[in-house]
Amino acid sequence: MTLRHMKLFIAVYQNQGVTKAAHQLHLAQPSISLAIRELEDYYGVRLFDRIGRRILPTECGKEFYGYAIHILSLFDEMEKKIKNWDTICTLRVGASMTIGTHLLPEIIKQFQNTFPSLTIEAVIHTSSTIEQHILNNTIDIGLIENTPNHSDILFEPFMKDSLCAIVPPEHPLTKKNVVTLLELAKYPFLMREKGSAGREILDAHFALEQLSIKPLWESTSTQAIIKGVETGLGIAILPYLLVESNIKDGSVKQVSLTKPLQRDLNIIYHKSKYLTSNMKSFISLCKHSL
Repeated sequence: MTLRHMKLFIAVYQNQGVTKAAHQLHLAQPSISLAIRELEDYYGVRLFDRIGRRILPTECGKEFYGYAIHILSLFDEMEKKIKNWDTICTLRVGASMTIGTHLLPEIIKQFQNTFPSLTIEAVIHTSSTIEQHILNNTIDIGLIENTPNHSDILFEPFMKDSLCAIVPPEHPLTKKNVVTLLELAKYPFLMREKGSAGREILDAHFALEQLSIKPLWESTSTQAIIKGVETGLGIAILPYLLVESNIKDGSVKQVSLTKPLQRDLNIIYHKSKYLTSNMKSFISLCKHSL
C-alpha cells in the first residue's frame, strides 16, 4: 500500500466513480480500478460497493477515506514546508454566514496585526458546508453557529449569541413586555432555509413547545427576511448579530421572549488535525478577543 494507492482512492471517493477520477487525474480507468482492487486485497475488506454503474463507499471505505485524506494532507504539508521552509505559511479558515459576515473580518484583522507574514484564506458558507470542508481537510479551522454532527470533528465554544424576535415597527406585539413562542406562532413567519444553523435551532425550540410552523417565506438571504419584516409581511427570529443595526435604526422592533434563545458559536477542527502554533494562536484569539 503506497501513497499513490491513497491518492487514487481519494479521487474515486470524491468523484463517486472511476471514470470521473480517471478524467481528473488523466489516467486510464483500468489502472485506477487495479489500484482499488490492490487496496481491497491488501486489507482484506471491501472499500466500495459496485451497484450497476454506480460505485458507493462502504462503511469501511468511509473510515479509510478519513485516514487517507489526513495522511496525504500531512505528507503534502511536510513536502511544502521542508522544500519551501522560508516561504510564507497559509492558514485556511472557514466560517458560517453570520460569523463570516459580522465577526470574522475583525478576527482576521487582529490576527494579521500579530502575524503580518501569515496568509489567511477564508471560506464563507453554511455551517454544514464548513463541517464538510473540515472533514475533507480543505480548511484547517472552522467557526460555526451550531454543534457539529460528525464524531470526527472536535469543537470548542468561543462566544454566545442569542436569537431575537423582530416585528414591524407598528406590530401589536410591540405593546407587550414579553411574548411566548405560542404568541409568535399566530403570525406569518419569515424563516431561513432548512439546513441553516439558525433554522435548525429555531425548529428545535418550536418542537419542544409542540408547535408546528409553516413559514410564509423561506430564504437563504437574511437581508431579504429583514426587509420582509420591515414591510409588514411577517415576523422573524434571527441571530441578534444580524439584526442589531436594523433594531438600532428603528426599521424593525425587537420583542423580548419569555425564554431567551441562546446558542454557542463554536470553533471546530478535525480530531486528527495537527494544530500548529499559528492555529492554536488563532483559536486563542477567537476565545479572548470577542
